[in-house]
Amino acid sequence: MCIATPASGQMRADPENPEQVAQGKGLYEQYCASCHGANLEGEANWRRRKPNGRLPAPPHDRSGHTWHHTDSQIFEVTKRGVKPPLVSERYQSDMDGFAEKLRDAEIWAIIAYIKSRWPQDIRERQPGTTKNQPQQ
Repeated sequence: MCIATPASGQMRADPENPEQVAQGKGLYEQYCASCHGANLEGEANWRRRKPNGRLPAPPHDRSGHTWHHTDSQIFEVTKRGVKPPLVSERYQSDMDGFAEKLRDAEIWAIIAYIKSRWPQDIRERQPGTTKNQPQQ
């Protein structure tokens, strides 16, 4: 189940909604954990380029940079992949988009699950976050 705000009808991630978080957990395990880790820890040495010049999958826990982005940005990267116009032409990543595999509501559920694992202080520091404001 994805959350829709009454005024706008827009979906958002709600880390305090147990149904959305549970759905997101299952989807994360199926689609994300193989690269980003079962515990959101990311690949080892995620800040150092691989021999092919690409960066390893970053963690989604408090030690990574995911929480430095708005929910809308996280959604776009998940849906479209790490490629222009979201990043520069020179940036290379193995992260493909999931637009063909996941519905928007499922992507929002994954984001809700990831956010549910962050401590409250990290949630409060995430850009663009206000408790009752949609992120897209």
